[in-house]
Amino acid sequence: MITLFRFLSILPLGLMQGVGWLLGWVVFLLSRVYRRRFLSNAHQAGYGRQQWRGAVGPAGQLVAELPRLWLGRPVTIQWDGAQHIEAALALGRGIVFLTPHLGCFEITAQAYAQRFGQRQPMTVLFRPARQPWLRTLVATARSRPGLHTVPTTLAGVKQMLKALRQGQSVGLLPDQVPPLGLGVWAPFFGQPAYTMTLSARLAQQTGATVLVAWGERLSWGRGFRIHVRPLGVELPAEMTAAAAVINQAMAQLIAECPQQYLWGYARYKQPREEQG
Repeated sequence: MITLFRFLSILPLGLMQGVGWLLGWVVFLLSRVYRRRFLSNAHQAGYGRQQWRGAVGPAGQLVAELPRLWLGRPVTIQWDGAQHIEAALALGRGIVFLTPHLGCFEITAQAYAQRFGQRQPMTVLFRPARQPWLRTLVATARSRPGLHTVPTTLAGVKQMLKALRQGQSVGLLPDQVPPLGLGVWAPFFGQPAYTMTLSARLAQQTGATVLVAWGERLSWGRGFRIHVRPLGVELPAEMTAAAAVINQAMAQLIAECPQQYLWGYARYKQPREEQG
């Protein structure tokens, strides 16, 4: 399987994204469960047919472009808001990047590492894959100069705190459902969603700057544009209120391009019991 990934990584990005677009529609049409959740989430957010139809293909592109991003040559990156990173790095208090399941969230950390990683590396939180071969591939592909990965464990959280206290950056997906006991119920597009508190706790314990970011997938394999914005408001000390503020910020980001949001993600599912 790793050999297949290496072969796919040399193919043009536009070709892989085209295959991914078809894959997105095939899964949407064949999987009733996925299609129902996709439509329910989009409608809950207030988006109609024009927006959700545009998001079907990009869900497959997200998967198909991974071999190139993990193992292939660097892709073209454009920036919108890099000055916010410059300003935050100058403060020296660290940066907490909040990136929803919007566009290509894999590219945001890579782009940061490529441009800013020599000054201050980024540490990203990830959930290890269940399959041993994929776990090895992901761990190898995601770790690169200026970019470190840590698992969703207490040890991983401690590493993120240490990084922030050294003035470095960390990245999280705040709309990812955490294990039971590690989040709170807060509104997301008007419906209660179990929301992680880790991002707020990291910022409050270290005084780090909070930035929101997402990677826009440009058409015809032209690369990606990284959008960066300040959170814009101070996070409340109370965790439920802080989670609501973060969810609102994520909703505002999604509104910039609902056609690239991963509407099929089970955002409103019940949290699982933490293992071990």
